[in-house]
Amino acid sequence: MNAAGNPDIRFHYLIPNRADERYGCVVTTVGAQVIAPGDEYPTKNHPPEYMFDPARGRVLREYQLLYIVNGKGVFSNDEGEYEVTKGSIILLRPGKWHTYKPLKGEGWSEYFIGFGGEMADRSIGMLFQADMQIFNIGLNRELVDLYQRAIDVAAGDKPSTQQLLCGIVMYMLGIINYTIRNNALATDRMDQIMEQAKAIMQERVLQNLDPEALAAQLNISYSWFRKIFRDYTGYPPAKYFMLVKLRRAQYLLANTDQSIKAIAFSLGFKSTEHFCTTFKRVTGSTPNLYRKFSAPEQ
Repeated sequence: MNAAGNPDIRFHYLIPNRADERYGCVVTTVGAQVIAPGDEYPTKNHPPEYMFDPARGRVLREYQLLYIVNGKGVFSNDEGEYEVTKGSIILLRPGKWHTYKPLKGEGWSEYFIGFGGEMADRSIGMLFQADMQIFNIGLNRELVDLYQRAIDVAAGDKPSTQQLLCGIVMYMLGIINYTIRNNALATDRMDQIMEQAKAIMQERVLQNLDPEALAAQLNISYSWFRKIFRDYTGYPPAKYFMLVKLRRAQYLLANTDQSIKAIAFSLGFKSTEHFCTTFKRVTGSTPNLYRKFSAPEQ
């Protein structure tokens, strides 16, 4: 849901059943929110068990993975206080006191997912040291995709939702562990900038994005950005962003009953006709035909 109609806040709380618990992994919450500079944190839209006073901290009964994709803040536990920056992962552990918040003048954008169970205990125990709670893996587009996929799955609340969400969580843990252990985070400046640009495009898929403004945000010239981005991805920035939107459209056509007009509007196309024309030119199929042949059989 969108909390209080705010498009910058999306979260879902789930109620696993006993069969889900026997599976060994349950997901209790998943979502995303953008906290603007000066905004109250945490927001007042969460259930009481998830609310906390950052000045006092809290202790959870589950694991949570928070991924900060923009902004700055602080995280504290019994061992000390740590800086939180763009690309930080915060691993909250059950029974361990902690607190965190964005800096008042900075704000931040966060994804989060809460989970527990024997499978979760075993995986966390094998992959991460007991005192490991915060680390920076940079902006990882695949991880952002997984959070967004988890939000979509939770919203559908279909049979076996819990098992699919747990699979997503395990994949997330694998990506994080792989990145840490193999130093997969690129150190080359160009790679860093290109991956950051792609992550921003994915994050803003439901908005319009000016490539020149994006280059300015990345503190580089547009001419250099356009050339390097095309060399890196094979597409100019504007076309790549359009492809990101069309991939999102394909998912919505195949997995939801939203009207084509609603999908076109949500993705920022000027009109339904513009959306249909662009979709057919790129995919070779009309949105109606794509939906017909991609939707699961009843």
